[in-house]
Amino acid sequence: TANMCDVQEATKQLLDVNLHENWRANQVTESGPRSESEHLQVTIGATVPTGFEQTAADEVREKLGSSCKISKDRGKIYFDISVESLAQVHCLRSVDNLFVVVKEFKDYQFKETKEEVLKDFEELAGKLPWSDPLKVWKINTSFKKKRTKRKKINQNSGREKIDNGQGDKTVEKEDKKGFTKNTLDSHILDYYENPAIKEEISTLVGDDLASSKDEKDEKEETHPKVLKFRVTCNRAGEKHCFSSNEAARDFGGAVQDYFKWKADMTNFDVEVLLNIHDNEIVVGIALTEESLHRRNITHFGPTTLRSTLAYGMLRLCAPQPTDIIVDPMCGTGAIPI
Repeated sequence: TANMCDVQEATKQLLDVNLHENWRANQVTESGPRSESEHLQVTIGATVPTGFEQTAADEVREKLGSSCKISKDRGKIYFDISVESLAQVHCLRSVDNLFVVVKEFKDYQFKETKEEVLKDFEELAGKLPWSDPLKVWKINTSFKKKRTKRKKINQNSGREKIDNGQGDKTVEKEDKKGFTKNTLDSHILDYYENPAIKEEISTLVGDDLASSKDEKDEKEETHPKVLKFRVTCNRAGEKHCFSSNEAARDFGGAVQDYFKWKADMTNFDVEVLLNIHDNEIVVGIALTEESLHRRNITHFGPTTLRSTLAYGMLRLCAPQPTDIIVDPMCGTGAIPI
């Protein structure tokens, strides 16, 4: 196995060199805006199963080379990436939901009365550095749409066989936006194992970086689309004189005034997150619509284990390539999956 690992490592290095060369070649040919957004450094926040923060941080370090900050607010980790690593972040096995951090306040000073605190939240909306996180949100959205399109093409080719004469019934339910529920292609999940796929994903993200600027500008000139949004507030701590609903309402009102977006609690394009834990506040923009633990298992029973949790447990076992793994839980086989 030692030789095998060496071969894999050499292949990986070679691939990384090639990818790096491709990026450099692209940069030379592209105009300014492309390379600007390409070198965008952002902080990503991820929710993880409680108690597995360290395990998830180890995975991020191993696969992305980023060091992780584990939040005091349990079940959250933060790490810095450059935007071309966005696809890899979606491939992490131990994370549930992802968001891009707009700003973090480590020791926010709350005023004495509820009215003053809520007034501060209103004023906060206009002072935040929204532009880079929104660029990341745009790239993330166009990336998700492309992935969904590919998934649909793949499904359609196999659909006739599945129908069994049941007419027009399609196999996967779709939500309002036409995204299939199993958002991540299974082949995208093989990112780390398959070099060809690694290259394809890098190309996908490269295309998004190149096209997000041009496409959006053209569209905005002809049809300025009003984005729909909602604010979700998560609050933990004893000493707050306001509820999470009040904070979301007042902060949301100010975000609406600032961007002229339309508030919509169910059918939204952008979800702004306001996470408050004691005196720590993090404002973010969501990058996932539903937890990534749903990407592997399509049907959840009352006792189905989350795949992110199963991965965390396996990671704690530190299995080696030749090990035989037994899942003694005799059920859906969630741990090996």
